[in-house]
Amino acid sequence: MSSQPRKNTFYGAAALLAATTILVKVIGFIYKVPLMAVLSDEAFADFNQAYTIYSLFLTLSTAGLPVALSKTVSECKTLGRENQKHQVFRVAFCAFLFMGIVSFLCLSVFGQFVATYLLRNEKAVYAVMALSPSVLCACCCSAFRGYAQGHMNMVPTGISQVIEALSKMLLGLALAMLILRSSIEPAELRDRLSAAGALVGVSIGSIMSVVYLAWNHLRTQRRRRARANDRPDSDGEILSHLLKLAIPITLSSCTLSIVNTIDAGMVLEQLQTVFTAMEEGLTGIGNSVLDIFPKAEGILQANLTALAQQGAASGIDPVLDSARSLHGAYQKTMSIYNLPFSLMVPLTACIVPGLSACIARRDRIGAQRTTESAMRISALIALPCGFGLFALGEPIIRMLSFGNVDAELAGPLLSILGIASIFVCIQVVASSILQANGIVNLPIVTMAIGGIVKILMSYTLVGNPKIMIFGAPIGTTTCFAIVSILNLGIIKRMVPRPPRYGVVFGKPLTASVIMGGAAWAAHGLLSMGLKGSFLLDSIATAGAILIAVAIYAVLVVALRVLSREDLELMPKGDKIAEILHIH
Repeated sequence: MSSQPRKNTFYGAAALLAATTILVKVIGFIYKVPLMAVLSDEAFADFNQAYTIYSLFLTLSTAGLPVALSKTVSECKTLGRENQKHQVFRVAFCAFLFMGIVSFLCLSVFGQFVATYLLRNEKAVYAVMALSPSVLCACCCSAFRGYAQGHMNMVPTGISQVIEALSKMLLGLALAMLILRSSIEPAELRDRLSAAGALVGVSIGSIMSVVYLAWNHLRTQRRRRARANDRPDSDGEILSHLLKLAIPITLSSCTLSIVNTIDAGMVLEQLQTVFTAMEEGLTGIGNSVLDIFPKAEGILQANLTALAQQGAASGIDPVLDSARSLHGAYQKTMSIYNLPFSLMVPLTACIVPGLSACIARRDRIGAQRTTESAMRISALIALPCGFGLFALGEPIIRMLSFGNVDAELAGPLLSILGIASIFVCIQVVASSILQANGIVNLPIVTMAIGGIVKILMSYTLVGNPKIMIFGAPIGTTTCFAIVSILNLGIIKRMVPRPPRYGVVFGKPLTASVIMGGAAWAAHGLLSMGLKGSFLLDSIATAGAILIAVAIYAVLVVALRVLSREDLELMPKGDKIAEILHIH
């Protein structure tokens, strides 16, 4: 009986965090969609490259310590060591502040070096510098969030994340549009500053978030402070303990960020190499299946013509700007591709603790059921999203970018990334299952293997004039396919009573393939009758998506994909099971 209230408390906190995470992702999606329409492909490339390097510094600074802090605070609270708890927070906050200052200096003082030599795009310097205050504030936010989560209080985390998301959506978009409508000359500089303006909203949101979290921490401390006689450990002992917990988590999290950073700079550099060869008269390549060479050649010729008409004072660099254009189109598709992955984060927050509890009480049958449920629910989300993007890549990107992107170029990119998104989701859940079983090092190894393959494939394929930017999503798909297969193999070999993969993936895969075919056919039929304008085409796309969702929902119920055990892992799952008559 004593464990039930604790279980309810945990799932209540997890459900709250899941709800706020989904809300934040929805706000972020709303932010990215008009931003794709407002910013040019070149400016969007600067925007996303700056975000890539920002994410790397943020991961290195905050990936492991918040988890270590929340775990240690929870232990101190359980043992009644109030003085130790407060000392742990002070040490952790100082560590966060130090890493935040270092990251701030790297992105601000050395922003030009970061943009030129790490991102291979000197025109992204303003965007990189615009994010420097954000990484400092984010480190401080992580300390306050980790402390609150140690008390199973997810409200400060949720509210602060919503503050950040609303700020970047409202202020970031407003600043980007204000700069684009300004009289700043030349136009190329105005374009670069618009990307930086969009990111200033992120930094302002981080500042507002840390102010709220500091106020909330001081308020709750005055109310929560209790007398205690325990003697806290020394600062060195506390820091050593935190780092032992944090370093493996950080290594696991930052591997992909490092790979993405290397990949972003390398892809742009390889594109510039091909465009340089074109400028020097490379011809006779012929068309690839996706017909990329003629399109790339047209982009380069347009930039060469613009330079000839406007002169060197315009700031146009035909080779770099052509590469930024292709890379920007690819980055716009990445904003949509990341959505299924975002839905996995709150899902693992609800499921993995249940698996850990089964392992702790040596309930192997319960652990197997929980593992299978985790994978099946992830498949239920990832597979339809992936096949939907694959089937409707071009119409979706056209609709969401409001026509401000070359859909014939970006559509196939998004379709390839749709398949990649399936493997991304599978590897996230598989890695969490391995970590819950105490297998913490192998996911780092598998991600490193996949990352190396991604870099090699991107370097080879993007440098091929017949493939160019299409090599980037192909490398991403291959990377996560390898990581997923390796992680699933490790689970099969090392986890007691491993899940039955046929049971886990069979029915969701069948339903998703049928749904993808229905989405493609529905769009084809609707677009025949709704042709002639952007609005009508968007209506056809939205109609095809709604039809696909309805068909998928019917198939999930008809094929009995979900079990009662799946639903009972979620808050109010038993009531959902009763409504759907699942026994």
